[in-house]
Amino acid sequence: MTSIALITGANKGIGYEIARGLGTAGYTVLLGARDTERGTAAATALAADGLDVRYVQLDVTDPASVAAAAKHIDNEYAHLDVLVNNAGIARADGDERALDPAAWAPSGQSVDSIRAVFEVNVFGLVTVTNAMLPLIRKAEAGRIVNVASEVGSFGLSLDQSSPYWSLVSIGYPVSKTAVNMITVQYAKELWDTPIKVNSVCPGYTATDLNGKSGFKTPEDGARVAVRLAQIGADGPTAQFFNEDGPLPW
Repeated sequence: MTSIALITGANKGIGYEIARGLGTAGYTVLLGARDTERGTAAATALAADGLDVRYVQLDVTDPASVAAAAKHIDNEYAHLDVLVNNAGIARADGDERALDPAAWAPSGQSVDSIRAVFEVNVFGLVTVTNAMLPLIRKAEAGRIVNVASEVGSFGLSLDQSSPYWSLVSIGYPVSKTAVNMITVQYAKELWDTPIKVNSVCPGYTATDLNGKSGFKTPEDGARVAVRLAQIGADGPTAQFFNEDGPLPW
């Protein structure tokens, strides 16, 4: 049975490289993206490299789009082996560049801007996971990988020697903290099944999310998700990793 992997937000950046990594590993990759033109172009480019990558229209904030994607996957493949919840935003206004810290501070953020980040990073993740879980249950051993961030770690955020001490904000880091707890709760629900659920941190990667200011390449950032998507029956669940190993919650 062909192994099927779905990656959200995969037309560029880390998601695109996760698609490449899993395609190289032999998966049929469903490249999820909101924009049909960009998603089709990304899938075509990867397919030109000899990978089995196919575009699926998927807007994580649109329940109808998510439901349609799940129905398509069910009709075409009848199961889903891997779900990588990669889609995410850092700021509601679309300006993902490094800004004055005052603009990120809790007192400088509106509830509406925080809510917009949560719509994608948190509620979108849950919407997609719930829609795809029946298909993942049909796989021999499903894997769910949620792309989180070190900035959502309580341990690192409170470590004054950590580079994350200087980040004081609500929207993005708190959304990634929520992603980690969501990971744990799904893992607990699925504890006695073959399905494993983990969070990963790509690290500070040069993507549109940060105005390409990161020091890692998207290829670097994708590696941990590609690895966790392929863990065996003795692999971890309900854990949080970067490329170097486990991270503190």
